[in-house]
Amino acid sequence: MAIGLYIIGDEILSGKRQDRHFAKVQELLAARGMQLQWVQYLADEPALLEQAFRASFARGDVALSCGGIGATPDDHTRQSAAAALGLPLQLHAQARALIEQRIASAGLGDPASAANQQRLQMGMFPQGADIVPNPYNQIPGFSIRDHYFVPGFPVMAWPMLEWVLEGPLRALHRSGAYLERACIVAGAMESDLTPLMERIEREHAPVKVFSLPSVDHPQWGRHIELGVKGEPAAVQPAFEMLKAGLAELGAEIHTETVRSI
Repeated sequence: MAIGLYIIGDEILSGKRQDRHFAKVQELLAARGMQLQWVQYLADEPALLEQAFRASFARGDVALSCGGIGATPDDHTRQSAAAALGLPLQLHAQARALIEQRIASAGLGDPASAANQQRLQMGMFPQGADIVPNPYNQIPGFSIRDHYFVPGFPVMAWPMLEWVLEGPLRALHRSGAYLERACIVAGAMESDLTPLMERIEREHAPVKVFSLPSVDHPQWGRHIELGVKGEPAAVQPAFEMLKAGLAELGAEIHTETVRSI
């Protein structure tokens, strides 16, 4: 299952706030032998959100989503997730109880007041959703169809995502890291190497081949870092095929690298 990350908010795209979720989610996943396959930064725009969610629901991806689940007019994540699934929003019973508990504990006044009724909107989730607990202030996020929606505030989002990774997604943990083997190649063009790269991916799936060209490296000058990555047992034969193919092409091989990812 592909694992993706949505980072949602006009304030991120405008530069008003700097994103901290991407690096943290990478860290949380790596600690569990997991990896991101994609990340998307999205504005608080209902049509864009609905389109993105519809695509990842259709692919069957696991998606973590940070931001836009409040109850102000610029928050559209809950509504867009429901629209993407063709489901109505409804007030989740457990979310309602938690929000009312928060209203009482924080001394926010009459539960029937307009402000507190507006707070209950934060418990309006797509029909059939489950809650994602929020240890910071008890106001939950939600999950549906392997998509997990949490607030944009790191102090809330990160412990909520850890709960997701240790609970619903625990079965996706891996005990060993992926392996990456690469070499520095001089005197070759990417277009010349492409047939070799394609052949390796055909014959050694699901190993991935990567190519990182550089034009001004202080030590190697113009070169390509060419390598393979994937499950350790599959990487070694793919890398041997890569080196043999480079030798046939007469490419000049410099430093080899090995990295766990």
